[in-house]
Amino acid sequence: MATLRPLTVEDVLRVNGSRRFAAALAATSPFDSLTNALIAARRIWLNEVDVTGWLEAFAAHPPIGTTSSSVSKWSKEEQSAALSTATDSTAQELSEWNAKYREKFGFVFMICASGRTAPEVLAELKRRYANRPIVELEAAAEEELKITELRLAKLFSAETAAPPTSGENHISQPDKAADRMRIIGAHLGALSQHSANKAPEITGSSNRTRPPITTHVLDTALGSPAAGIEVHLEMWKDATSPPSFDNKEFKGWTTLGTSITNNDGRSGQLMDNVDNVAPGFYRISFNTSKYAPSGFFPYVSIIFEIKRSQTTEHFHVPLLHSPFSFTTYRGS
Repeated sequence: MATLRPLTVEDVLRVNGSRRFAAALAATSPFDSLTNALIAARRIWLNEVDVTGWLEAFAAHPPIGTTSSSVSKWSKEEQSAALSTATDSTAQELSEWNAKYREKFGFVFMICASGRTAPEVLAELKRRYANRPIVELEAAAEEELKITELRLAKLFSAETAAPPTSGENHISQPDKAADRMRIIGAHLGALSQHSANKAPEITGSSNRTRPPITTHVLDTALGSPAAGIEVHLEMWKDATSPPSFDNKEFKGWTTLGTSITNNDGRSGQLMDNVDNVAPGFYRISFNTSKYAPSGFFPYVSIIFEIKRSQTTEHFHVPLLHSPFSFTTYRGS
């Protein structure tokens, strides 16, 4: 198994500009697999880094569409699709909307731009501009996490000659949506120092901004999102017996939704956006044979259970895939 050397704070700052995040991840290293590095990064980013740290990481990124010579190599690579598809008018509009966004929220527009065209980025910027500050802060933090995951994959692949493996069955600790909102609320004072707009009070509404179950696919061999993978989400509806190792009967599964991963590796909506997801067993499947025809796995299916006490939580079930290995974990 390939082992990444212990990371320095300077190494991690190339991945994520938050000094608190960099110090914590460096202290946790070395990692014996990319999977473990990604799990640690997600845990630290969502549970240990406060809003001030988030804003510090955001500030390390150039505005989308920037062509300055000071932009890092990785930023240029991530924005290459957007820059190559930007007309003069689109570039001008991006610049104007970047300024409007920063004036409203107090930080640079965060988006994992890898593989996204300029019109796609502009449309997303306009859509998210309508968000409340508290909602947009969380959205920006999620985008920063996507970028962090991609850059960790690049760092790991540069450090190891062998492709990442995933012999272990690691599951991260659940990062509950309520906990994240509590963290954000506790640090809204820090946000107000960076924005001229006063953040609205948290009303305690349980309305979701996304479906209860989501996924994305990361190609750990290439260190990039995996686009074009067909995804199916199903629920076990046979009330007579639950699925188990001894009960592999497939007739009890009912399809909830299907989608294709986009250029960011994210699937579209796989189920209704409900406040309380039904408890039970779910299966999310990925048609990996079309994405990697020479790979070892023709498809990947992940079965998980949502308990009655978890119906208001969010379940992000990503797939970290390479031609000869895959793994998953419960994200938030």
